[in-house]
Parts: sequence; C-alpha cells; structure tokens
Amino acid sequence: MASQSNSSFIPISEFLLICFPNFQSWQHWLSLPLSLLFLLAMGANATLLITIQLEASLHQPVYYLLSLLSMLDMVLCLTVIPKVLAIFWFDLRSISFSACFLQMFIMNSFLPMESCTFMVMAYDRYVAICHPLRYPSIITDQFVVKASVFIVARNAFLTAPIPILTARLHYCGRNVIENCICANLSVSRLSCDNFTLNRIYQFAAGWTLLGSDFILIFLSYTYILRAVLRFKAEGAAVKALSTCGSHFILILFFSTILLVVV
Repeated sequence: MASQSNSSFIPISEFLLICFPNFQSWQHWLSLPLSLLFLLAMGANATLLITIQLEASLHQPVYYLLSLLSMLDMVLCLTVIPKVLAIFWFDLRSISFSACFLQMFIMNSFLPMESCTFMVMAYDRYVAICHPLRYPSIITDQFVVKASVFIVARNAFLTAPIPILTARLHYCGRNVIENCICANLSVSRLSCDNFTLNRIYQFAAGWTLLGSDFILIFLSYTYILRAVLRFKAEGAAVKALSTCGSHFILILFFSTILLVVV
C-alpha cells in the first residue's frame, strides 16, 4: 500500500474507505440498522421474484418490470452494503483499484437503470388508464424485452465513461477515500491530475438520464390525473388511482435513496 506522506510519485494500487470519519465510534451501532435494512431489502426482493415466478397469474408485463426493478435493487444492495458492513464489523477498509472502479460503474449505471424502469412503469400505467382498449396490443411481452434492453444499454453506455475517465487519472499520493463507497468525485479528488472533465461529464450525464426520466414520469402522471378527473362512473377514479399508488410510493422511496447516496 502506498504511504500517504512524501509519496506523491509512488503509484497506488488500492484505496482505503473511511465511512463517516467524524463518527468512527458509532460504526458498530450504525451497522445494526444497516444490516437489518439489507436483510429486509434482499428478503423482500427475493420473495417478490419467487412469487412472480411461481404464480402464473402474475406472468404479465407490469410484473416483469417489477422483477427487473427488484433485480436491479438487489445488485445495488450487494455492491454496496456488504462492503460497508465489512468496514464496520472487521475494519476491512481497503479496496483494490479494479474493485473500486467496478463498484463506481455499477453505482453510476444501476441507479439510472432504476429510474428508467420507473419511467417505463409510468408509461405502462399511462397506457392502462388513458388507453385501456389499446393496452393489450401496446404493453406486450415483446415490449418488456425491448424496454429492458433499452434500460440496460442506454444507462450502461452513457455512464461507462465516468469510471473510465476516473481510472485514467494518475493516483500518486493519497489513497484515503472519505466515503463508504467509491463515488466518482470522492475518488477523483485523490488524483494528481485535473478532473474537471470527470465532474462536468457526471453532472451532464446525471441530469440527462435522471432528469429526463423524472420529467417523463411527471408528464405521465399529469396525463393520468387529467384522465382520472374526467371519469364520471362512481368509484372509477379511486380504482384507477389505486393501481398507481404502489408505483408512486416506490418513486418517492427511490428519490429519497438517490438523495442520500448522491
């Protein structure tokens, strides 16, 4: 491992993750709720996937999208939380150069993949409520396959330059990352090079991907709400909105997680 003093010309091969540097004595206590949240998230997502797989009545496009969302969530959990718990419990702070940038790629690509999945699910609800007669012909299994390919390809392609640009920087001195994860800016600050391009690209990519998704989600629910308010049948509006309730809660939860991570 590279020394942190008088070693500005010695290339480093690994980083040290320092979670909450001002609250080191609290780490064991923080690990308890984090481990419970990890078990809850993995258990809930695994249960959902198994239920959809076993229940024939759930073999529908909307539930396939939920399955995709669950798998993305599980990958994100497995990428971040076990390493954080290893730091809290066993003080295993080191992370290799390649593992750090792999984690960075997954974090930067899978979060937009989740937001893009929410956008596709919002479109699904829009078609179901605003164009119910056309729903079976538009939202098909083939549509889900194409949407899944688009979700993965768009976000992986546009976020891949972030870890690539960061990995190409020269790291010749400090190797302590004051973060629980290998966030792009936290790592870039340790380099000996100018990382303005990294900062600009991450800002532009983040606003382009997440911003466009949330705008389309907002527009979808605006059209849904406008259509629902025109319903004249008793209880029709409540029934239509109830199909969107869980989706809206998931969006709020994702937005909260995104704010915490970023």
